[in-house]
Amino acid sequence: MKIALIGYGAMGKLIKTLAEEKGHEIAVVCRSPRVSEGETSNLSATPLLMRGLLQPEELAGVDVAIDFSSAEAVKRNVATCIAAGVPIVEGTTGWNEQRTEIEQIVRDGNGAFVFGANFSIGVNLFYRIVAHAAELIAKFPEYEAFIEEQHHSRKKDSPSGTALKLKDIVAEHVKSEFSVSSIRAGNIPGTHRVGFDGPADQITLTHTARSREGFAIGAIMAAEWIVGKTGFYEFGDVMDEILN
Repeated sequence: MKIALIGYGAMGKLIKTLAEEKGHEIAVVCRSPRVSEGETSNLSATPLLMRGLLQPEELAGVDVAIDFSSAEAVKRNVATCIAAGVPIVEGTTGWNEQRTEIEQIVRDGNGAFVFGANFSIGVNLFYRIVAHAAELIAKFPEYEAFIEEQHHSRKKDSPSGTALKLKDIVAEHVKSEFSVSSIRAGNIPGTHRVGFDGPADQITLTHTARSREGFAIGAIMAAEWIVGKTGFYEFGDVMDEILN
């Protein structure tokens, strides 16, 4: 499978390493024009290193694109990939306000798109655990829900996309208002906690990421899954197919 990487920060570099270990080829890398020459040394074998705006013709021969760039670039990157007939895995968060427009671009172009607030397999199992817990807790209104998330200080969106997804999951069952809080500090890789506090006790469910590897593995798995498909999908659809 030939992969185009859009964005070559920490996630892009990790995806490159893991994808090549699985026998895939990184055919194209598109990254920020702010990169210095010294940072590109490990890309000497990559046929095309681009800076700035990706063009459809630069994706010729690519099977799938994986985007971990920036929220403001998502719509443009999706439009470029769909114009080139290349499925895209969207790992960037913070673009939810443009979701309707982006979905229309994908459907009008008969393209393929899969996104996730979080591509970690563990987090996606956590979603299902939280959904079941919220369904049980909803039968006892004396318990009040809350969500807490922590990330490194470089993360821009707050609350995280994962926290917002957890909020939606809990809200399907718990109809009363509940709080979602965020912390940004140091190098925290990502911690999400869903709690239910009652008069006599508290129940908490926690997912803690120890590294970015889980996100990268999930993104590669989504890329393998989306090739040959058309439509607008969430990573949960990938997980549903695996679990079923």
